[in-house]
Order: sequence, then C-alpha cells, then structure tokens
Amino acid sequence: MDERQLRVLREVGELGSVTAAAEALLVTPSAISQQLRLLQRSMPVPLTERDGRRVVLTAAGRALASAAADVESALARARQTVEAFVEQPDGVVSIAAFHSAAAAFFPRLLRAEAAPKLSLHDEDVPQDEFPPLTREYDVVLGHRLDHAAPWPRTVAVTSLLHEPLDVAVPADHPLAAKRSLTPRDVAHEPWITVHDGFPLMATIEAIGAAANHRLDLVHRVNEFTVVAELVAAGAGVALIPRWTAQRHPAVALRPLRNVHTRRHIDALYRPERAARQAVRTVLTELRHAATAVRA
Repeated sequence: MDERQLRVLREVGELGSVTAAAEALLVTPSAISQQLRLLQRSMPVPLTERDGRRVVLTAAGRALASAAADVESALARARQTVEAFVEQPDGVVSIAAFHSAAAAFFPRLLRAEAAPKLSLHDEDVPQDEFPPLTREYDVVLGHRLDHAAPWPRTVAVTSLLHEPLDVAVPADHPLAAKRSLTPRDVAHEPWITVHDGFPLMATIEAIGAAANHRLDLVHRVNEFTVVAELVAAGAGVALIPRWTAQRHPAVALRPLRNVHTRRHIDALYRPERAARQAVRTVLTELRHAATAVRA
C-alpha cells in the first residue's frame, strides 16, 4: 500500500462512490478503481462492499481508513520538517577539499558574512575518488586536468577555477631568468611531483613525452607548501598551481609552453543537496571566493 491508495480509500468511504471520490481528487473514476484494486490485493480481507448504488467500507476498510488519517498527518508533519530544514539558512554545511583548494577557499568561506555554519575537512584523493565523497559531504572541491575525463553525471558541478600550473624553480636558478619555459628546458632537471594516481601525474608524463626524455622523478610529495620548500632548497623543479598555492619568496614560477598545464577546480555535490538554502549559499560564496583567488 502507499499514501495515494490510502487517501482514495478514505475519500470513497466518506463520499460513498467512486465517481464522487474521482471528482474530489481530480482524477478519473477508472484511476480510483485501479488504486482500490491495488490496495485490496495487499489486504487479506475485503475493504469495500456494495450497499445498493453506494460503495461503503467494510469494518476492515473503516479501520484502515482511520489509520490512513494518522498516516497522512504524520506525512504532513514530516514534509513540514523537511521544508523547514531545506529553508534553514544557517544549517551546518560539510565541505571537503584537497589541500591547496582548502588553503585557498576555506579561510575566505570562514570570513564570509553570509556563509552558514561550516564543517571543514581535507580529502586529498585521486580524481575518480572525488565524486564518491559527495555521499559523505554536502560539497566536495575536486580538481581534474584539461584532458582528463569529465565528472560523472551522478554529481552536479559548479565550476570555480581553470587554473594554470607553472614550473617552480629556485629564484636563483638560471631558468628563472626566462619569462617562460619549454619541456626541453626542464626535461633534464630533477623533479618533485605527486604520487602515482593523482591528476598532476598526467601532465608530468606529457612534459616528458613532449621533450622525448624520461623525467627524473626524485621526490614524491602531494602538499604544495612542502613542494615549494623543497624547490627553494634546490631539490628540483616542480609544477605548482599559479593561484591556489602559497607563494614562496625563494621560488620563481614560470609558465610552460607547448603542453596543456591547466586544471579545473570544481565544487561537486549531489543535486538533492542543493535544495538546501544553506548549501546554495555556500556555492554562491565559493564562486565569490574563486573570483578573489584569481585576482
């Protein structure tokens, strides 16, 4: 049984005919009859009977109709509770982000006057593991490279940044004197890069392919703050995001030519989460924060 069938039973019992119930519910008499048949199939005893030209409820039907009123009242209260939750402007919104996005976006969200209460989390995972995180968090900040597969249709996406990835070199390195670099310029340098499986590795491989040289991957570090310190110490060169990574005074960033070195930073969420006003407010503040990050 379901809510529609119970409501049909109540209306038939009160009005005494299928036709009258159909008029009250703005449906056809055949639709009323079908709902009654479906409900009757799930019951071990008759629910209706004929009394002349009228359709009346049996004792079992009256008992079920009475219970149906309680069911409708409970469902109405549940809907009101959900509607209040959805429209609540200051409900807690959980957000997860990979490290550089967290550093760039979380402080701006916390300072935003319109932002609701936040529960912030770091999740540094491979690209295909960002969408499943939307089961656990209201909003997930994920990143993917230009040539990577798009996000699956199971998640909604709000685009935030299309960020360049620059080559980071020590400020006193000869390469720092150039305004831009090519794959051949950096192919013979020691490299600091992320672990296998993370989005940035595809760009590292593309640099080696463009230079026709296997890059020497000396250090594997995912946190860009640590990467910048290693570059400053002369441990090698690296790719570092232009806008979201913290600048280091001893590190120079130079754009790389002839290889696509941009990543998308997007807010991922399940479509139903955006029904909440608090989540919609967070998405608006994330877009404002993205404008500030680019600037």
